[in-house]
Order: sequence, then structure tokens, then C-alpha cells
Amino acid sequence: MTVTVRPATSADATELAAVAAVTFPLACPPSVTDDDVADFLGSVLSEDRFAEYVGAPDRTVIAAVDRGGIVGYVMVVDGVVDDADVRAAVTALPAVEISKLYVLPGHHGEGVSHRLMDAAVNRARAGGAAGVWLGVNQENVRAQRFYTKQGFEKVGTKRFRVGGQLHHDFVMERRL
Repeated sequence: MTVTVRPATSADATELAAVAAVTFPLACPPSVTDDDVADFLGSVLSEDRFAEYVGAPDRTVIAAVDRGGIVGYVMVVDGVVDDADVRAAVTALPAVEISKLYVLPGHHGEGVSHRLMDAAVNRARAGGAAGVWLGVNQENVRAQRFYTKQGFEKVGTKRFRVGGQLHHDFVMERRL
């Protein structure tokens, strides 16, 4: 199988939302309810929202595609969010957020996540960023291991809302 990585377009919105519907729940801690996942998918990771994201000037959505369609994606957002905890933690400025990086389970272990991360970092470098940062749930040890192998370090914590629940994430940063 050959996976290519390319910028997503508005034509990909339906497929991106479908990938999100499979992958987002896998990154959630066990305490997240089905209703909270459904709320998050509907309000943040819907087809309409992906259509907005790919057209936004401060965002880049990069898709990993094989012959069968999109198998993963990463979303890159310019800057640091207006969150005091994140602003206190992120020191490599200007910074770019890696907001989401998800790969379908059937493609884990194939290097897809590495290719998406490389594309996100290259995008950040090309835009003049001094660093990239992300938030990862404190219970998502697998993702934390991946990010650490990619050169990220824990630099703080932040809160993250999924539906009616408030979760605690690590803020991780990588200097470029």
C-alpha cells in the first residue's frame, strides 16, 4: 500500500468527518460518554466544520490517502490559542498548534502518523514557526509515547472539554 500525504480540500469534508467519527473516540479516556463523544463530533468534527477548517486562512488540514480513500489527517493551526494555561506553557514562539492527528486503526503501524507529523512540522517550518505544540489527554499514554518519539516534551497542562466533561491534557511542545 502506498499512502500519499496532501492538503485536504472542501471535497474531502465528508471523508474527514467519517475518519474523525472512528478515530476520535479511540483517543478519549474511558470515562467519556457516548453522548459526549456524539456532541463533540457534531460540534467540532462534523462535515460542515471540516469544510470550514480547510477553507480557513489560519488552518491547514493534511490528509493521508491510499487507494481506498482518506486513512488519516492532521490539522495545523497557526498561533497559540487564547488559553492562559497554554500561553504560559508554550515558549517557542511563533508557534503552530497540531490540533488533531488521527489515523484509522487498520493503518496503525504503517508509518502514516509519522508522515502526517512530518508534513505538519514542514508546514510549520515553512510558515516561520519556532515551535509546534499540542494537547494530549493525560490518560492517552500511547499518543504521549508517539509524541515523545517525535521530539515533543511535556511543558504544562490545560483543560479540554468534551461534551459535558472537562478533561486534563498535557501541553507538549517541540522546538523547530
